[in-house]
Amino acid sequence: MNSKLVQRQKIRYRIRKKVMGTAARPRLSVFRSNMEIYAQLVDDDNAVTLASASSKEKDIVAQKVTKVEKAKLVGLAIARKAAEANITSCTFDRGGNLYHGRIKSVADGAREGGLQF
Repeated sequence: MNSKLVQRQKIRYRIRKKVMGTAARPRLSVFRSNMEIYAQLVDDDNAVTLASASSKEKDIVAQKVTKVEKAKLVGLAIARKAAEANITSCTFDRGGNLYHGRIKSVADGAREGGLQF
C-alpha cells in the first residue's frame, strides 16, 4: 500500500481517539478526494449521520468555481443543514488531512454559516 495513505490513516486514527461527536455537539467529518469534497455531521454515540453536504449537490455543481471555492460552498451548505436540524456547535474532524486549502475552506464556510467549533 502507498506509504502516504498509510501515514494519513494513522493520523486519522489518532484524531478519532480524541474527537467524539454527541447528539448535542456532533463531529463535523470532512473527506477530500481529488475532485470532490464531502462533509457530514455525525453523532458517534448513536452512530448516525445528522446532516451531510458534498460538492456533488446540484446547486454547487452548477457554479463553475475552483475546488477551494466549492469547498467553502460545501461548508456553507452543511451549516445551513445544521441550522435546520437545530445544531449550533460541533467538533471538527479534518480526517487526517492538513488544516489547509480545501479543508480550511470548508471550516471557514461552516463558521460563516453559523456553526461554532
